[in-house]
Amino acid sequence: MNIKAIFYNIGNLLKVEAGLLTLPLIVSFIYHDGNYFAFLIPIFLLLTIGFLVTAKRKPDQKIYAKEGFVIVGLSWIIMSLFGALPFYISREIPSFINAFFETASGFTTTGATILTDIEALSYSLLFWRGFTHWIGGMGILVFVLAFMPNTKAHSIYIMKAESSGPQVGKIVSKVKITAQILYFIYIALTIIEIIFLLFKMPLYDSVTHAFATAGTGGFSIKNASIAYYDSVYIETVITVFMFLFGINFTVFYLILIGNVKQAIKSEEFRWYFIIAIVAITLVTINCYSMYGSFGRTLRYSSFQVISVMTCTGFSTFNFNIWPMFSKTLLIILMMIGACAGSTGGGLKISRVIIYIKMIVKEIKYSIHPRQMTAVTFDKKPVDESILKGISHFLIAYISILLIGMLILSLDGYSFTTNFTAVVTCFSNCGPGLDAVGPVENYSSFSVLSKLVLTFVMLAGRLEIFPMLILFTPRMWKYR
Repeated sequence: MNIKAIFYNIGNLLKVEAGLLTLPLIVSFIYHDGNYFAFLIPIFLLLTIGFLVTAKRKPDQKIYAKEGFVIVGLSWIIMSLFGALPFYISREIPSFINAFFETASGFTTTGATILTDIEALSYSLLFWRGFTHWIGGMGILVFVLAFMPNTKAHSIYIMKAESSGPQVGKIVSKVKITAQILYFIYIALTIIEIIFLLFKMPLYDSVTHAFATAGTGGFSIKNASIAYYDSVYIETVITVFMFLFGINFTVFYLILIGNVKQAIKSEEFRWYFIIAIVAITLVTINCYSMYGSFGRTLRYSSFQVISVMTCTGFSTFNFNIWPMFSKTLLIILMMIGACAGSTGGGLKISRVIIYIKMIVKEIKYSIHPRQMTAVTFDKKPVDESILKGISHFLIAYISILLIGMLILSLDGYSFTTNFTAVVTCFSNCGPGLDAVGPVENYSSFSVLSKLVLTFVMLAGRLEIFPMLILFTPRMWKYR
Protein backbone atom coordinates (compact mmCIF):
# COMPACT_ATOMS: atom_id res chain seq x y z
CA MET A 1 0.00 0.00 0.00
CA ASN A 2 1.48 3.34 -1.10
CA ILE A 3 0.48 5.38 1.99
CA LYS A 4 2.46 8.46 0.96
CA ALA A 5 0.72 8.66 -2.42
CA ILE A 6 -2.67 8.24 -0.73
CA PHE A 7 -2.17 11.14 1.66
CA TYR A 8 -0.56 13.28 -1.04
CA ASN A 9 -3.66 12.92 -3.20
CA ILE A 10 -5.97 13.58 -0.26
CA GLY A 11 -3.92 16.68 0.59
CA ASN A 12 -4.47 18.02 -2.92
CA LEU A 13 -8.17 17.27 -2.58
CA LEU A 14 -8.35 19.33 0.63
CA LYS A 15 -6.94 22.32 -1.24
CA VAL A 16 -9.54 21.83 -3.98
CA GLU A 17 -12.35 21.74 -1.42
CA ALA A 18 -11.03 24.99 0.08
CA GLY A 19 -11.31 26.55 -3.36
CA LEU A 20 -14.86 25.26 -3.79
CA LEU A 21 -15.88 26.79 -0.43
CA THR A 22 -15.00 30.24 -1.75
CA LEU A 23 -18.15 30.20 -3.91
CA PRO A 24 -20.64 30.07 -0.98
CA LEU A 25 -18.36 32.59 0.80
CA ILE A 26 -18.91 34.99 -2.12
CA VAL A 27 -22.66 34.32 -1.89
CA SER A 28 -22.48 35.20 1.82
CA PHE A 29 -20.88 38.56 0.95
CA ILE A 30 -23.46 39.23 -1.78
CA TYR A 31 -26.43 38.60 0.51
CA HIS A 32 -24.76 39.94 3.69
CA ASP A 33 -25.97 36.97 5.74
CA GLY A 34 -23.08 37.15 8.24
CA ASN A 35 -21.71 33.64 7.67
CA TYR A 36 -18.25 34.77 6.56
CA PHE A 37 -16.34 32.98 9.31
CA ALA A 38 -18.42 29.83 8.84
CA PHE A 39 -16.62 29.47 5.50
CA LEU A 40 -13.31 31.24 6.23
CA ILE A 41 -12.43 28.91 9.12
CA PRO A 42 -12.89 25.66 7.10
CA ILE A 43 -11.02 27.24 4.16
CA PHE A 44 -8.08 28.10 6.45
CA LEU A 45 -8.07 24.60 7.99
CA LEU A 46 -8.29 22.87 4.60
CA LEU A 47 -5.48 24.94 3.09
CA THR A 48 -3.23 24.55 6.14
CA ILE A 49 -3.65 20.78 6.35
CA GLY A 50 -3.54 20.41 2.58
CA PHE A 51 -0.24 22.29 2.21
CA LEU A 52 1.30 20.52 5.21
CA VAL A 53 0.46 17.10 3.77
CA THR A 54 1.80 17.97 0.30
CA ALA A 55 4.74 20.17 1.38
CA LYS A 56 7.39 17.45 1.21
CA ARG A 57 8.91 16.09 -1.98
CA LYS A 58 6.34 14.53 -4.27
CA PRO A 59 6.11 10.80 -3.45
CA ASP A 60 6.07 7.85 -5.81
CA GLN A 61 2.76 8.36 -7.59
CA LYS A 62 2.17 4.78 -8.68
CA ILE A 63 -1.48 4.17 -7.90
CA TYR A 64 -3.12 0.81 -8.43
CA ALA A 65 -6.58 -0.58 -7.65
CA LYS A 66 -6.20 -0.80 -3.86
CA GLU A 67 -4.75 2.73 -3.59
CA GLY A 68 -7.53 4.03 -5.82
CA PHE A 69 -10.21 2.49 -3.59
CA VAL A 70 -8.63 3.86 -0.40
CA ILE A 71 -8.09 7.36 -1.84
CA VAL A 72 -11.72 7.55 -2.95
CA GLY A 73 -13.19 6.09 0.25
CA LEU A 74 -11.15 8.30 2.61
CA SER A 75 -11.57 11.40 0.43
CA TRP A 76 -15.36 11.28 0.51
CA ILE A 77 -15.45 10.84 4.30
CA ILE A 78 -12.94 13.64 4.93
CA MET A 79 -14.62 15.88 2.37
CA SER A 80 -17.97 15.41 4.15
CA LEU A 81 -16.46 16.08 7.59
CA PHE A 82 -14.90 19.38 6.51
CA GLY A 83 -17.92 20.25 4.38
CA ALA A 84 -20.10 19.99 7.50
CA LEU A 85 -18.15 22.71 9.32
CA PRO A 86 -19.98 25.72 7.75
CA PHE A 87 -23.34 24.34 8.98
CA TYR A 88 -21.92 23.63 12.44
CA ILE A 89 -19.87 26.84 12.90
CA SER A 90 -22.82 29.02 11.83
CA ARG A 91 -24.99 27.05 14.32
CA GLU A 92 -27.68 26.78 11.66
CA ILE A 93 -27.27 23.05 12.24
CA PRO A 94 -26.07 22.97 15.87
CA SER A 95 -25.36 19.21 15.99
CA PHE A 96 -22.18 18.13 14.18
CA ILE A 97 -23.63 14.65 13.55
CA ASN A 98 -26.63 16.26 11.85
CA ALA A 99 -24.34 18.58 9.88
CA PHE A 100 -22.21 15.59 8.82
CA PHE A 101 -25.34 13.66 7.77
CA GLU A 102 -26.64 16.64 5.75
CA THR A 103 -23.29 17.19 4.03
CA ALA A 104 -22.74 13.51 3.24
CA SER A 105 -26.29 13.45 1.87
CA GLY A 106 -25.34 16.41 -0.32
CA PHE A 107 -22.04 15.08 -1.65
CA THR A 108 -23.47 11.61 -2.29
CA THR A 109 -26.44 13.28 -4.07
CA THR A 110 -28.86 11.45 -1.76
CA GLY A 111 -31.04 14.38 -0.72
CA ALA A 112 -32.08 12.92 2.65
CA THR A 113 -32.32 15.75 5.16
CA ILE A 114 -32.50 16.30 8.91
CA LEU A 115 -33.83 19.86 8.44
CA THR A 116 -37.35 20.56 9.63
CA ASP A 117 -37.37 24.08 8.14
CA ILE A 118 -35.19 24.33 5.04
CA GLU A 119 -36.12 27.94 4.35
CA ALA A 120 -34.69 28.99 7.73
CA LEU A 121 -31.16 28.47 6.39
CA SER A 122 -29.23 31.48 5.09
CA TYR A 123 -28.58 32.07 1.39
CA SER A 124 -24.92 31.03 1.55
CA LEU A 125 -25.60 27.76 3.36
CA LEU A 126 -28.50 26.86 1.07
CA PHE A 127 -26.14 27.53 -1.84
CA TRP A 128 -23.42 25.32 -0.30
CA ARG A 129 -26.01 22.64 0.41
CA GLY A 130 -27.06 22.57 -3.25
CA PHE A 131 -23.50 22.98 -4.53
CA THR A 132 -22.46 19.78 -2.72
CA HIS A 133 -24.88 17.95 -5.03
CA TRP A 134 -23.21 19.38 -8.11
CA ILE A 135 -19.72 18.56 -6.82
CA GLY A 136 -20.67 15.00 -5.89
CA GLY A 137 -22.71 14.32 -9.02
CA MET A 138 -19.79 13.78 -11.36
CA GLY A 139 -17.30 13.19 -8.55
CA ILE A 140 -14.82 15.50 -6.86
CA LEU A 141 -11.87 13.26 -7.77
CA VAL A 142 -12.94 13.19 -11.42
CA PHE A 143 -12.84 17.01 -11.17
CA VAL A 144 -9.28 16.82 -9.82
CA LEU A 145 -8.28 14.46 -12.63
CA ALA A 146 -9.82 16.80 -15.19
CA PHE A 147 -8.37 20.14 -14.11
CA MET A 148 -5.38 19.56 -11.82
CA PRO A 149 -1.94 19.33 -13.47
CA ASN A 150 0.38 16.29 -13.39
CA THR A 151 -2.30 13.59 -13.18
CA LYS A 152 -0.79 10.20 -14.03
CA ALA A 153 -2.05 7.37 -16.21
CA HIS A 154 -2.49 5.25 -13.08
CA SER A 155 -5.32 7.62 -12.08
CA ILE A 156 -7.70 5.40 -14.07
CA TYR A 157 -7.93 3.39 -10.83
CA ILE A 158 -9.22 6.48 -9.00
CA MET A 159 -11.75 7.11 -11.76
CA LYS A 160 -12.91 3.49 -11.66
CA ALA A 161 -13.33 3.59 -7.88
CA GLU A 162 -15.43 6.77 -7.99
CA SER A 163 -17.51 6.15 -11.12
CA SER A 164 -20.72 4.15 -11.26
CA GLY A 165 -21.62 0.95 -13.08
CA PRO A 166 -20.27 -2.56 -13.57
CA GLN A 167 -17.51 -1.43 -15.93
CA VAL A 168 -15.71 1.90 -16.26
CA GLY A 169 -13.52 2.73 -19.22
CA LYS A 170 -11.98 5.71 -20.96
CA ILE A 171 -13.93 7.59 -23.63
CA VAL A 172 -10.61 8.51 -25.24
CA SER A 173 -7.08 7.19 -24.74
CA LYS A 174 -6.13 9.48 -21.84
CA VAL A 175 -7.86 9.57 -18.44
CA LYS A 176 -7.37 13.33 -18.07
CA ILE A 177 -9.04 14.09 -21.41
CA THR A 178 -11.85 11.63 -20.59
CA ALA A 179 -12.48 13.47 -17.30
CA GLN A 180 -12.43 16.83 -19.09
CA ILE A 181 -14.96 15.62 -21.67
CA LEU A 182 -17.27 14.36 -18.91
CA TYR A 183 -17.09 17.67 -17.05
CA PHE A 184 -17.58 19.69 -20.24
CA ILE A 185 -20.85 17.81 -20.88
CA TYR A 186 -21.84 18.13 -17.21
CA ILE A 187 -21.20 21.89 -17.06
CA ALA A 188 -22.87 22.52 -20.43
CA LEU A 189 -26.08 20.68 -19.43
CA THR A 190 -26.15 22.52 -16.07
CA ILE A 191 -25.85 25.94 -17.75
CA ILE A 192 -28.56 25.08 -20.29
CA GLU A 193 -30.92 24.06 -17.49
CA ILE A 194 -30.22 27.30 -15.59
CA ILE A 195 -31.11 29.29 -18.72
CA PHE A 196 -34.40 27.41 -19.15
CA LEU A 197 -35.33 27.81 -15.47
CA LEU A 198 -34.62 31.56 -15.57
CA PHE A 199 -37.82 32.05 -17.59
CA LYS A 200 -39.87 31.22 -14.47
CA MET A 201 -37.41 31.33 -11.55
CA PRO A 202 -35.12 33.94 -9.98
CA LEU A 203 -31.40 33.46 -10.71
CA TYR A 204 -30.55 32.13 -7.23
CA ASP A 205 -33.39 29.59 -7.35
CA SER A 206 -32.45 28.55 -10.89
CA VAL A 207 -28.81 27.94 -10.01
CA THR A 208 -29.47 25.96 -6.80
CA HIS A 209 -32.16 23.80 -8.39
CA ALA A 210 -29.99 23.20 -11.47
CA PHE A 211 -27.20 22.03 -9.14
CA ALA A 212 -29.60 19.62 -7.45
CA THR A 213 -30.94 18.34 -10.78
CA ALA A 214 -27.50 17.93 -12.37
CA GLY A 215 -26.24 15.90 -9.43
CA THR A 216 -29.61 14.09 -9.26
CA GLY A 217 -29.66 14.99 -5.58
CA GLY A 218 -32.94 16.77 -4.94
CA PHE A 219 -32.00 19.38 -2.32
CA SER A 220 -34.49 22.20 -2.87
CA ILE A 221 -34.35 25.59 -1.17
CA LYS A 222 -38.07 25.36 -0.39
CA ASN A 223 -39.82 23.26 2.26
CA ALA A 224 -42.38 22.11 -0.30
CA SER A 225 -39.65 21.25 -2.84
CA ILE A 226 -40.70 21.86 -6.47
CA ALA A 227 -44.37 21.88 -5.43
CA TYR A 228 -43.73 25.38 -4.02
CA TYR A 229 -43.60 26.86 -7.54
CA ASP A 230 -46.75 25.07 -8.77
CA SER A 231 -45.59 25.55 -12.36
CA VAL A 232 -46.07 23.06 -15.19
CA TYR A 233 -43.21 24.76 -17.07
CA ILE A 234 -40.72 24.37 -14.19
CA GLU A 235 -41.77 20.77 -13.57
CA THR A 236 -41.39 19.96 -17.28
CA VAL A 237 -37.91 21.49 -17.50
CA ILE A 238 -36.71 19.71 -14.37
CA THR A 239 -38.28 16.40 -15.49
CA VAL A 240 -36.48 16.57 -18.85
CA PHE A 241 -33.13 17.40 -17.26
CA MET A 242 -33.49 14.76 -14.53
CA PHE A 243 -34.00 12.26 -17.36
CA LEU A 244 -30.99 13.61 -19.26
CA PHE A 245 -28.68 13.45 -16.25
CA GLY A 246 -29.76 9.84 -15.73
CA ILE A 247 -28.30 8.85 -19.12
CA ASN A 248 -24.78 7.46 -19.47
CA PHE A 249 -22.60 10.43 -20.42
CA THR A 250 -20.90 8.33 -23.10
CA VAL A 251 -24.17 8.62 -25.06
CA PHE A 252 -23.83 12.44 -25.07
CA TYR A 253 -20.21 12.14 -26.19
CA LEU A 254 -21.22 9.89 -29.10
CA ILE A 255 -23.87 12.44 -30.11
CA LEU A 256 -21.32 15.28 -29.89
CA ILE A 257 -18.95 13.51 -32.30
CA GLY A 258 -21.82 12.78 -34.67
CA ASN A 259 -22.22 9.08 -33.92
CA VAL A 260 -25.95 9.31 -33.19
CA LYS A 261 -26.75 5.80 -34.44
CA GLN A 262 -24.37 4.16 -31.98
CA ALA A 263 -25.75 6.32 -29.16
CA ILE A 264 -29.33 5.26 -29.89
CA LYS A 265 -28.29 1.59 -30.18
CA SER A 266 -27.12 1.58 -26.54
CA GLU A 267 -28.97 -1.32 -24.89
CA GLU A 268 -29.00 0.37 -21.51
CA PHE A 269 -30.41 3.62 -22.92
CA ARG A 270 -33.21 1.73 -24.69
CA TRP A 271 -34.18 -0.06 -21.47
CA TYR A 272 -33.93 3.21 -19.52
CA PHE A 273 -36.40 4.82 -21.91
CA ILE A 274 -38.75 1.80 -21.96
CA ILE A 275 -38.80 1.44 -18.16
CA ALA A 276 -39.58 5.14 -17.74
CA ILE A 277 -42.48 5.07 -20.21
CA VAL A 278 -43.97 1.86 -18.79
CA ALA A 279 -43.66 3.10 -15.20
CA ILE A 280 -45.28 6.47 -15.99
CA THR A 281 -48.14 4.68 -17.76
CA LEU A 282 -48.76 2.28 -14.87
CA VAL A 283 -48.65 4.99 -12.20
CA THR A 284 -50.92 7.25 -14.27
CA ILE A 285 -53.51 4.46 -14.59
CA ASN A 286 -53.23 3.51 -10.91
CA CYS A 287 -53.51 7.08 -9.60
CA TYR A 288 -56.11 8.41 -12.04
CA SER A 289 -58.96 8.03 -9.55
CA MET A 290 -57.13 10.29 -7.07
CA TYR A 291 -57.01 13.27 -9.44
CA GLY A 292 -59.92 12.71 -11.84
CA SER A 293 -57.99 14.37 -14.64
CA PHE A 294 -55.66 12.65 -17.10
CA GLY A 295 -53.50 15.75 -17.56
CA ARG A 296 -53.03 16.33 -13.83
CA THR A 297 -52.35 12.64 -13.17
CA LEU A 298 -49.79 12.48 -15.97
CA ARG A 299 -48.15 15.67 -14.67
CA TYR A 300 -47.55 14.29 -11.17
CA SER A 301 -46.79 10.70 -12.17
CA SER A 302 -44.22 11.58 -14.86
CA PHE A 303 -42.37 14.00 -12.58
CA GLN A 304 -42.29 11.60 -9.65
CA VAL A 305 -41.35 8.52 -11.68
CA ILE A 306 -38.39 10.28 -13.31
CA SER A 307 -37.40 11.87 -9.99
CA VAL A 308 -37.33 8.49 -8.23
CA MET A 309 -35.93 6.52 -11.16
CA THR A 310 -32.94 8.87 -11.47
CA CYS A 311 -32.74 8.95 -7.66
CA THR A 312 -33.05 12.75 -7.64
CA GLY A 313 -35.72 12.93 -4.95
CA PHE A 314 -37.56 16.14 -5.89
CA SER A 315 -41.28 16.01 -5.18
CA THR A 316 -44.37 17.82 -6.40
CA PHE A 317 -46.83 15.64 -4.51
CA ASN A 318 -46.78 13.50 -1.37
CA PHE A 319 -46.53 10.07 -3.04
CA ASN A 320 -46.75 8.54 0.44
CA ILE A 321 -50.55 8.71 0.04
CA TRP A 322 -50.58 7.09 -3.41
CA PRO A 323 -52.03 3.57 -3.84
CA MET A 324 -49.76 0.74 -2.66
CA PHE A 325 -49.09 -0.45 -6.23
CA SER A 326 -47.64 2.92 -7.23
CA LYS A 327 -45.59 3.23 -4.03
CA THR A 328 -44.19 -0.27 -4.50
CA LEU A 329 -43.32 0.49 -8.11
CA LEU A 330 -41.48 3.66 -7.03
CA ILE A 331 -39.38 1.69 -4.53
CA ILE A 332 -38.49 -0.85 -7.26
CA LEU A 333 -37.50 2.00 -9.60
CA MET A 334 -35.45 3.54 -6.79
CA MET A 335 -33.51 0.31 -6.35
CA ILE A 336 -32.93 -0.17 -10.10
CA GLY A 337 -31.86 3.44 -10.59
CA ALA A 338 -30.57 5.14 -13.71
CA CYS A 339 -27.85 4.33 -16.25
CA ALA A 340 -24.25 3.51 -15.39
CA GLY A 341 -21.93 6.42 -16.09
CA SER A 342 -24.64 8.96 -15.19
CA THR A 343 -25.10 11.05 -12.05
CA GLY A 344 -28.10 8.89 -11.09
CA GLY A 345 -28.09 6.36 -8.26
CA GLY A 346 -29.42 2.87 -7.65
CA LEU A 347 -28.08 -0.50 -8.78
CA LYS A 348 -27.86 0.82 -12.37
CA ILE A 349 -29.89 -0.50 -15.28
CA SER A 350 -26.93 -2.16 -17.01
CA ARG A 351 -26.10 -4.16 -13.89
CA VAL A 352 -29.73 -5.28 -13.50
CA ILE A 353 -30.00 -6.27 -17.19
CA ILE A 354 -26.78 -8.30 -17.05
CA TYR A 355 -27.86 -10.00 -13.84
CA ILE A 356 -31.22 -10.99 -15.38
CA LYS A 357 -29.35 -12.41 -18.38
CA MET A 358 -27.11 -14.36 -15.98
CA ILE A 359 -30.24 -15.92 -14.42
CA VAL A 360 -31.64 -16.79 -17.86
CA LYS A 361 -28.30 -18.36 -18.78
CA GLU A 362 -28.36 -20.54 -15.65
CA ILE A 363 -31.94 -21.64 -16.39
CA LYS A 364 -30.95 -22.60 -19.95
CA TYR A 365 -27.89 -24.44 -18.63
CA SER A 366 -30.07 -26.41 -16.18
CA ILE A 367 -32.28 -27.52 -19.07
CA HIS A 368 -29.47 -28.05 -21.61
CA PRO A 369 -26.18 -28.64 -19.75
CA ARG A 370 -24.22 -29.12 -22.98
CA GLN A 371 -25.41 -25.88 -24.54
CA MET A 372 -22.80 -23.12 -24.28
CA THR A 373 -24.30 -19.63 -24.07
CA ALA A 374 -22.58 -16.35 -23.29
CA VAL A 375 -24.06 -13.36 -21.49
CA THR A 376 -24.03 -10.43 -23.91
CA PHE A 377 -24.56 -6.72 -23.49
CA ASP A 378 -24.75 -4.33 -26.44
CA LYS A 379 -24.28 -7.47 -28.59
CA LYS A 380 -20.86 -8.10 -27.04
CA PRO A 381 -19.93 -10.94 -24.65
CA VAL A 382 -19.57 -9.76 -21.06
CA ASP A 383 -16.24 -10.66 -19.48
CA GLU A 384 -16.39 -13.30 -16.75
CA SER A 385 -14.70 -10.94 -14.27
CA ILE A 386 -17.55 -8.43 -14.73
CA LEU A 387 -20.18 -11.14 -14.19
CA LYS A 388 -18.39 -12.22 -11.02
CA GLY A 389 -18.14 -8.58 -9.89
CA ILE A 390 -21.89 -8.05 -10.37
CA SER A 391 -22.65 -11.15 -8.27
CA HIS A 392 -20.32 -9.97 -5.50
CA PHE A 393 -21.84 -6.49 -5.66
CA LEU A 394 -25.39 -7.81 -5.19
CA ILE A 395 -24.33 -10.03 -2.27
CA ALA A 396 -22.68 -7.03 -0.58
CA TYR A 397 -25.73 -4.87 -1.37
CA ILE A 398 -28.18 -7.30 0.25
CA SER A 399 -25.90 -7.83 3.27
CA ILE A 400 -25.55 -4.11 3.99
CA LEU A 401 -29.28 -3.58 3.39
CA LEU A 402 -30.21 -6.25 5.96
CA ILE A 403 -27.65 -5.11 8.56
CA GLY A 404 -28.72 -1.49 8.12
CA MET A 405 -32.39 -2.38 8.60
CA LEU A 406 -31.54 -4.40 11.72
CA ILE A 407 -29.68 -1.49 13.33
CA LEU A 408 -32.38 1.02 12.40
CA SER A 409 -35.02 -1.23 13.97
CA LEU A 410 -33.57 -0.28 17.39
CA ASP A 411 -35.25 3.12 16.96
CA GLY A 412 -38.68 1.48 16.98
CA TYR A 413 -39.95 2.64 13.58
CA SER A 414 -42.12 0.53 11.27
CA PHE A 415 -40.66 -2.03 8.89
CA THR A 416 -41.65 0.16 5.93
CA THR A 417 -39.81 3.13 7.42
CA ASN A 418 -36.65 1.13 8.16
CA PHE A 419 -36.63 -0.67 4.81
CA THR A 420 -37.25 2.39 2.65
CA ALA A 421 -34.85 4.55 4.72
CA VAL A 422 -31.98 2.16 4.01
CA VAL A 423 -33.01 1.57 0.39
CA THR A 424 -33.39 5.26 -0.39
CA CYS A 425 -30.04 6.13 1.22
CA PHE A 426 -28.35 3.20 -0.53
CA SER A 427 -29.84 4.31 -3.85
CA ASN A 428 -28.94 7.96 -3.07
CA CYS A 429 -32.56 8.99 -3.61
CA GLY A 430 -33.65 10.72 -0.37
CA PRO A 431 -37.37 10.32 0.30
CA GLY A 432 -38.84 6.93 1.25
CA LEU A 433 -42.19 5.95 2.75
CA ASP A 434 -43.94 6.39 6.11
CA ALA A 435 -41.73 8.34 8.56
CA VAL A 436 -39.19 9.15 5.81
CA GLY A 437 -41.73 10.11 3.14
CA PRO A 438 -41.33 13.09 0.78
CA VAL A 439 -42.81 15.55 3.30
CA GLU A 440 -40.91 14.08 6.27
CA ASN A 441 -37.23 14.12 7.33
CA TYR A 442 -34.58 12.10 9.19
CA SER A 443 -34.17 14.36 12.23
CA SER A 444 -35.83 11.99 14.71
CA PHE A 445 -33.47 9.07 14.06
CA SER A 446 -30.88 8.27 16.73
CA VAL A 447 -27.20 9.21 16.36
CA LEU A 448 -26.34 5.57 15.64
CA SER A 449 -28.98 5.32 12.91
CA LYS A 450 -27.78 8.57 11.32
CA LEU A 451 -24.20 7.30 11.25
CA VAL A 452 -25.34 3.99 9.74
CA LEU A 453 -27.39 5.80 7.08
CA THR A 454 -24.42 8.09 6.36
CA PHE A 455 -22.23 5.03 5.78
CA VAL A 456 -24.96 3.55 3.56
CA MET A 457 -25.16 6.78 1.52
CA LEU A 458 -21.38 6.79 0.98
CA ALA A 459 -21.36 3.07 0.16
CA GLY A 460 -24.19 3.57 -2.35
CA ARG A 461 -22.50 6.50 -4.09
CA LEU A 462 -19.11 4.76 -4.27
CA GLU A 463 -20.48 1.36 -5.34
CA ILE A 464 -19.87 -0.25 -1.91
CA PHE A 465 -16.30 -1.60 -2.17
CA PRO A 466 -14.29 1.65 -1.68
CA MET A 467 -16.03 1.95 1.69
CA LEU A 468 -15.77 -1.71 2.70
CA ILE A 469 -12.09 -1.85 1.81
CA LEU A 470 -11.32 0.76 4.48
CA PHE A 471 -12.24 -1.84 7.10
CA THR A 472 -9.88 -4.49 5.69
CA PRO A 473 -6.73 -4.51 7.89
CA ARG A 474 -4.40 -6.14 5.35
CA MET A 475 -5.08 -3.32 2.86
CA TRP A 476 -3.23 -0.95 5.20
CA LYS A 477 0.08 -2.80 5.05
CA TYR A 478 2.74 -0.20 4.27
CA ARG A 479 4.74 -0.68 1.10
